[in-house]
Amino acid sequence: MSDAPGSLAALCRGLADLPVNIISMQAHPLAEVTVDEFVVQADSGIPAQEINRAVVAAGGTEVWLERADAHDLVDVPTRILNLATRTALDAAELPLALRQLFGRCSIRSLPTEIAEDDLDGSTMRLRDPSGGVLVVTRDQPPFTPTEFARARALIELDAQLGPRVPDDRDLLTLPAGNELTVRRADPSDKQAALALHERCSTRTLRLRYHGPSRDADRYLGHLLEPRYGQTLTVETAEGELVALAHLMWDDGEAEIAVLVEDCWQRRGLGAELVRRLAGLARDAGLTQIYAVTTASNTGMVATLRRLGVPLDYQVEEGTLVITAHLAPAPAASRR
Repeated sequence: MSDAPGSLAALCRGLADLPVNIISMQAHPLAEVTVDEFVVQADSGIPAQEINRAVVAAGGTEVWLERADAHDLVDVPTRILNLATRTALDAAELPLALRQLFGRCSIRSLPTEIAEDDLDGSTMRLRDPSGGVLVVTRDQPPFTPTEFARARALIELDAQLGPRVPDDRDLLTLPAGNELTVRRADPSDKQAALALHERCSTRTLRLRYHGPSRDADRYLGHLLEPRYGQTLTVETAEGELVALAHLMWDDGEAEIAVLVEDCWQRRGLGAELVRRLAGLARDAGLTQIYAVTTASNTGMVATLRRLGVPLDYQVEEGTLVITAHLAPAPAASRR
């Protein structure tokens, strides 16, 4: 809308004539115009095109309409404080918080570096606290300077707090009576994770990594970094790590992967970890997870089938990608 007296009043009159009720509004000032963001309530019989025409008739340009969800009904300051709290408690929440803050967007982490944060219409480039750059893109509407400032503030909070994961521990009792501890992993678990790899057979590592795994020392640093996802560890009473389960953010989806030491396989541990990873994905608001494995890995296929959700299979040159479609978690149970 033009940044002039009476422009908002004309828009309010146009919406009231439909009638459409305005629930909330926030303004993003630009140089000569203002991006006005409204949450409105309309009767189901009013077509979206009618709302669009009313806004244009009142002087609006570049109008963008989409359905709201439960998060949009929370006032903006409260929503941002909740996102900041989640990010402060768990570094893995940063990309999820950014996606919830900006709605339908794409977030990629690149190893390149930039001199300073940058906003270019539909693309934000932000220095990643863990190194590299976060590229956030949204086709429509373009990002505003206000949204850019919010993203920078959230990332600065994450950088100040450093790597962190919740210290939650859960006792897991296997059908055979073995008692194990399941908890979130962090970079300090790298040496124990390397020891687990050394105890695993060549076949187990090949099924997990689809080939040789000589570079475990290099890629475990990425897998255990909480900003890229969530990793679960399983420990014995003596503190020995016997399994790893990864949930790695991939834009609007997440990849899962599980490694269980040979002597602990076929005891239901892998299935339990996959079930927990699916629960973490649901809590994060994701509706799809996928596993990349080999066509001969019948164990992973059977484990995903136990989730009881629709599965898609894609095979290409011996690589099998299984996508599980998760039912959304109830809004009240999401973090």
